[in-house]
Amino acid sequence: MAFTENDIIVALGHVQDPDLKKDLVTLKMISEIRLEENKVHFKVTLTTPACPLKEMIRKDCIAAIHEHISPDMEVDIEMDANVTSHRNSNVNVLPSVKNIICVASGKGGVGKSTVAVNLAVSLARQGAKVGLIDADIYGPSTPTMLGIRGRKPEVRTIKEKHYIIPVEVEGIKVLSIGLLVSEAQPIVWRGPMVTSALRQFVTDCIWGKLDYMIVDMPPGTGDVQLTMIQTVHVTGAIIVTTPQDVALADARKALNMFRLESLNVPVLGIIENMAYFTPEELPENKYYIFGRDGGKRMASEYELPFLGEIPIVQAIREGGDEGKPASLYSGNEMVKNAFDAVARNTAREIAIRNANFEVKPTETAHS
Repeated sequence: MAFTENDIIVALGHVQDPDLKKDLVTLKMISEIRLEENKVHFKVTLTTPACPLKEMIRKDCIAAIHEHISPDMEVDIEMDANVTSHRNSNVNVLPSVKNIICVASGKGGVGKSTVAVNLAVSLARQGAKVGLIDADIYGPSTPTMLGIRGRKPEVRTIKEKHYIIPVEVEGIKVLSIGLLVSEAQPIVWRGPMVTSALRQFVTDCIWGKLDYMIVDMPPGTGDVQLTMIQTVHVTGAIIVTTPQDVALADARKALNMFRLESLNVPVLGIIENMAYFTPEELPENKYYIFGRDGGKRMASEYELPFLGEIPIVQAIREGGDEGKPASLYSGNEMVKNAFDAVARNTAREIAIRNANFEVKPTETAHS
């Protein structure tokens, strides 16, 4: 019996994306169908290269062809990815950046910058085009963590206007005030100068096409947070906390800031850093130094996704000090897996957010 391209489409209409809750045909994920005598080839374009359900979707497609077409048909599937966005080219700032993610915390010392750097690196390693803005003007740490201290961004003149070219390292594009001033020079600026510098990072910088821009926010709920939200159309925010109550109390303030009606930024989820201590010589042991499951409880309290937990491991601290992100260089599978899981879960929540985007865009919600 001869089968047609339409038969294949009908069969694949029975396969759902587990996150988006719609079938692959409706989501326009199926393309390039080619039929031979007893073989079918087609492409499945996922919403992110970091999709954690890639193999499940592949298996479901094969099962659908065998059930609805023929159990003997050979199935050749090409898996591709195209990161989704609810931003569009009509936005005035960073029109070629699909998703802008603020990584925030209520207080300092919770490892927010460590999470932001390793999240960016993990997303890039999984195939995405990623940029990283170090928005902590007073305490920039990204140059140290990425081993680019002393490197200066190129400045290019286009139509008599000067533009900054981000530094590229570990597959990501990076910009930090720490790359523009001397390492020992303190940033003694009032609020307007800080917000002006941050605006330049997004308006006077050539970022190119990016799937994700990660913004490492300073701790707290002040000028920088408001400036970023009011300057660009932010896709969502991630809250980083440690398990203990004092950190959780401040994390709630940061979370509730993004939820203010005048700002209207979706919170994509919670990451718990320093979740437990595991000695290198006892990799199976977990010691809950700062308490247990505080981030999970907070996620449950606010009905938000829990994006993952990062342990206290010496390799993470060493990687930050040496400029070699632990998610790439530590050689510790537990550390690599933890950051990879956070990256996959973040990409998943962004895809779900974009697929179900009905909220009024933040750039039109400002008072």
